[in-house]
Amino acid sequence: MDASGELAGMLPKKQNLDERLKSLINKAPLVVFMKGEPENPRCGFSRTLMEILKEINLPFFSFDILTDEEVRQGLKTFSNWPTYPQVYVKGELIGGLDIIKEMKADGSLLDALKGE
Repeated sequence: MDASGELAGMLPKKQNLDERLKSLINKAPLVVFMKGEPENPRCGFSRTLMEILKEINLPFFSFDILTDEEVRQGLKTFSNWPTYPQVYVKGELIGGLDIIKEMKADGSLLDALKGE
């Protein structure tokens, strides 16, 4: 069966990585890719981002990149952003912690995270 290709037609197709990443970044209006969980960040950058987002108090979807190496490496290429955490609003990359801190300092963060 394998040599004839019949088996491939019977197996579920693996989702293309780009499709998977697009699906993840559009899972909610505000999406965060981070190391760890919001309640238990596993690096200082993710911890600082969670403190900022707690102040903003907007709902968001988070993805722990430490649980999926394919997503962790693939998203760096997909987004052309080499570090984590990464913040997306309505499917568009806003940036990492440095950008979020700058936006907080200049007062533009809340509107940006709301997609306004």
